Amino acid sequence: KRTLEILIKLLLFIIDPNRETQISPKEGWQVYSSAQDPDGRCICTVVAPEQNLCSRDAKSRQLRQLLEKVQNMSQSIEVLNLRTQRDFQYVLKMETQMKGLKAKFRQIEDDRKTLMTKHFQELKEKMDELLPLIPVLEQYKTDAKLITQFKEEIRNLSAVLTGIQEEIGAYDYEELHQRVLSLETRLRDCMKKLTCGKLMKITGPITVKTSGTRFGAWMTDPLASEKNNRVWYMDSYTNNKIVREYKSIADFVSGAESRTYNLPFKWAGTNHVVYNGSLYFNKYQSNIIIKYSFDMGRVLAQRSLEYAGFHNVYPYTWGGFSDIDLMADEIGLWAVYATNQNAGNIVISQLNQDTLEVMKSWSTGYPKRSAGESFMICGTLYVTNSHLTGAKVYYSYSTKTSTYEYTDIPFHNQYFHISMLDYNARDRALYAWNNGHQVLFNVTLFHIIKTEDDT
Repeated sequence: KRTLEILIKLLLFIIDPNRETQISPKEGWQVYSSAQDPDGRCICTVVAPEQNLCSRDAKSRQLRQLLEKVQNMSQSIEVLNLRTQRDFQYVLKMETQMKGLKAKFRQIEDDRKTLMTKHFQELKEKMDELLPLIPVLEQYKTDAKLITQFKEEIRNLSAVLTGIQEEIGAYDYEELHQRVLSLETRLRDCMKKLTCGKLMKITGPITVKTSGTRFGAWMTDPLASEKNNRVWYMDSYTNNKIVREYKSIADFVSGAESRTYNLPFKWAGTNHVVYNGSLYFNKYQSNIIIKYSFDMGRVLAQRSLEYAGFHNVYPYTWGGFSDIDLMADEIGLWAVYATNQNAGNIVISQLNQDTLEVMKSWSTGYPKRSAGESFMICGTLYVTNSHLTGAKVYYSYSTKTSTYEYTDIPFHNQYFHISMLDYNARDRALYAWNNGHQVLFNVTLFHIIKTEDDT
């Protein structure tokens, strides 16, 4: 019984350390020290009685049971303490939120007055800005009066001209119509004279589409009518014979194929050309040129290009079996290649578009392997010095005068690797395959218009 009283006093002390609880040394249990941990819980140090006070088994058993109860009560108190701490934190949070709301309401009340002052100031500033416009508006009123006067004078002048016309007599409509037709004809003739010129500048590119591998060709027919805007697409430089056709540039961009052609032979390189409804390409692993009709779906002609190197013997700087380059311009169909007889330098040949027979050839002094790409404009071959970044048109050769010159016409190699560059006379543009991007370059030509009196 005495031991139970001591334990109860100890429990009361644990619950409330400030409570006055007296435990005499004779009772055996003594509080040695007490303190609080960082969480506010009570920590007590107790001196137990001597062993002979609890020597009997029955008393020892009761003591153990009481200790277990004390431990259970301590755990319950611990749980209660945790809940109390959690609720206390929640109350603190709610208090902070309430204070914040109160501060916001005060701020809104203060801002309402500030905003009124601010808006008033802004309106005043706007009025100050509008004040100088008053004289301008007055000037507009004056100008409006002048315009009204001008209108009245024009009406009077029109009436006078009408009277004069009635006195002279009506113009002959047929005569006016013939004069307009004559003017149109002269304009067309002038435009024909403007088609040819010397390359001065290359601008762009315009990216039309991103598709295919790094190497390929895409083109339109320079001799097609204005309503015929078909596009042909040939991906890769070898091991392929599938040509995809699109009805227009818009269909090409959207990927709406109109037809697919399975050629009888694989092609070599990317330097093909569509001319007057037929595809001209170099047959794989040969110097044979093929003419394939899209409308008939068959080969119309084939001919070996005598002495022409093939299969990466004389390619452009990027390789890719680009030994034989077929192209077209305002004058006709051309082949650009190299031969051993010309020491690997570029040879230009004008071809008969029906038989593929070489009509005339020009031997240049520019090494084919040093050329990045080339294209023909008005019978002049333009050669780039690289297929990579920094490429420019570096060399030109005129078949009209059989002379050459070194040029310096830069262009923007946007995607760093050009594997096809061909001129289209109808569009006055360069079609290019730029590292998996199909792009267009605009060209500026210097024109010399000849009159009938020129010899």
